This record gives sequence, structure tokens and C-alpha cells, in this order.
Amino acid sequence: MLSQMFFDPKYFLFIAPAMLLAFWAELKVKSAYAAASKHRARGGLTGAQTAQRILNVHGINNVAIEPTKGFLGDHYDPKKKVLRLSPDVYHGQSLASLGIAAHEVGHAIQDATSYGPLGIRNGIVPLASVGGNLSAGLILFGFFFHMTGLIYVGIALFSVFVLFQLVNLPVEFDASRRARQVLLSNGMVTQEEDRVVGRVLSAAAWTYVAATLMAVLTLLYYLSMLSRRRD
Repeated sequence: MLSQMFFDPKYFLFIAPAMLLAFWAELKVKSAYAAASKHRARGGLTGAQTAQRILNVHGINNVAIEPTKGFLGDHYDPKKKVLRLSPDVYHGQSLASLGIAAHEVGHAIQDATSYGPLGIRNGIVPLASVGGNLSAGLILFGFFFHMTGLIYVGIALFSVFVLFQLVNLPVEFDASRRARQVLLSNGMVTQEEDRVVGRVLSAAAWTYVAATLMAVLTLLYYLSMLSRRRD
């Protein structure tokens, strides 16, 4: 049973759509980011300056902005109230840098306004992290030693991870909506520039869709394996 789970062709049939979508989304992100990187941001603002300006507009004065390592490793830390931007975004003056910085500030705005889905996402992060890392091992161990209870525990933990991915989708889409709205309403981009920014954020959104689909299909695979074991 253990070897079957590692080499079961049905597993790849289950996740094939998500893998193809993830591959396409990755290419789309790189293409959109490269194209937007050729356009200098209005007023020559860097990503960090753009982020600070948006925070000021919304009266958010308890969020720090820091550079972080890695390509597109940008994120908002709600616990430490820190907006971390990758070097290209932090120092960059392109529409790509502006859009990504604005998106991450969108999460800070969500946090400041107590946006419901963000609170749910943050609340299940610890258990989702455990579920994502340990569930596969527990399930494989359970199948190998014929411990049905352990299989159920693994599937339950992975289900929390799937829930996290599902809740994360509206959070990310809402952050992008807020980003484009604040950039336009405050004259930081024109209508034409907004379309360029929109392509970057739309491409990034597809990576989240692919990750969610991968999680859902993997859960369905685990459930199908459990069903086959019963039969």
C-alpha cells in the first residue's frame, strides 16, 4: 500500500489539472512582472515609498516597512505589524514594484479594518501549517501499519490546510482590489497604468487558485485511497 501511494498513477491524474494550472500561472506571473517592470511608476516612487504613502492615506501608523530577501518574497506580518518587501519591490520604481507593494499594504488595511476572512485565515494558520507538514506522513504511516485512526487524523489535519487555502483566496483577491482602488483614487496611477498593474496582480492571483486546487485535489485523492482501502 505504501509503494502504491508513492507511485499510484491515479494520484497524478488527480493533481494533473492543478499542476498544469500552477505551471501556467508561474509563466504568467513572470511574463506580467517582466512587462510591468519596464514601466516606471508615476512620480518615480519606489515600492517602499508607495507602501508608506498608502498607509498614510489610511491613517495606519503602526505598520513598519522592511526589506526582505528573496524574489517576490513580499508579505505582511499581522502579528508583528511589519510589511516586508523583496529588494526589487522595496527599491524598485516600476509599476510592478508599485502594484506588489500596494497589494501587500492591502493586507495591512484588511488588518486595520478587521476584515473577517483575514481574521479567520490568521486564526487557523498554526494548525494549517502543522496539517500541511505532517498530514502526508501520518496518512502514509497509517496505511502502512493499517491504523485507520491515524489515517483519519492525517486527513483531518490536511482538511484544515485545505480550509486555509480556501479562505486565503478571498483574502488575496480583496487585497488586490483594495490596492488598485487606492492607487487610482489617489492619483498614483492612470487608467492605463492600472491595467498594467492589474495584469501583475491577476497573474499572482492565479498562483493562489492553483495552490488551492492542488490542495483540494490532494484531499480528494486521500479520501479515494481511504475508500479503496475499505473495499
